Amino acid sequence: MVRLYVNVDHVATLRQQRDVAYPDPVVAAALCELAGADGITVHLREDRRHIQERDVRILRQTVRGTFNLEMAATEEMLMLALEIKPDFCTLVPEKRQERTTEGGLDVRAGGLLETVVMKLNGAGVGVSLFIDPEPRVIEACRQLQAGTVELHTGYYCTAAARSPAARQQLHRLEVAARAAGDAGLRLGAGHGLDYANVGPVAALPNLEELNIGHGLIARAVMIGMGPAVSELRAAIAAGATGAG
Repeated sequence: MVRLYVNVDHVATLRQQRDVAYPDPVVAAALCELAGADGITVHLREDRRHIQERDVRILRQTVRGTFNLEMAATEEMLMLALEIKPDFCTLVPEKRQERTTEGGLDVRAGGLLETVVMKLNGAGVGVSLFIDPEPRVIEACRQLQAGTVELHTGYYCTAAARSPAARQQLHRLEVAARAAGDAGLRLGAGHGLDYANVGPVAALPNLEELNIGHGLIARAVMIGMGPAVSELRAAIAAGATGAG
């Protein structure tokens, strides 16, 4: 069964628009878990545009499933992660001017990224690297001793549904998924997914988990958090079994 980790960043985005105490991503996370989510993901950005340190600290205490902290590979974020010790950290590229993460990490030996991976591993915190779906990048992740790779699905999601471009990007994901399995890495995927397009991604070989945020939160605005999680879990299950 492919696990669903819900990213509640954009509940915090709505809160930060007015600099008020609501809606609370901590409450949203609880509702997601009650509806069947296997865990919660948040991205604490350098500019604190949505999730705040307060959210991360409370979620570490209240999330009953897996707690995944997305973060840039910086000294500041490393120190916080070593203090809070989420179940695992997903290291992502981060640009101040971007609206959302635009691509995968530049994975190579040496430098701060390798240091962050090594120190998180040493502290017993799982490490996932958010990457473009390329076999050569997966091999670099293996050499860096990351335990998990998360494939960037945004290229597939932005292609027109059932178009040649979408099929090409799905094939790219399939090749990368097999490479991750061959490398002995746990496999996740995420970015831009929702109930309408998740099926083919859920069917990727070796896939264990999906991180989904914006599409689910946008759907929850219309039908409620619980129904949105249930709907998405059903779409994932259908895709994974070939029924979608």
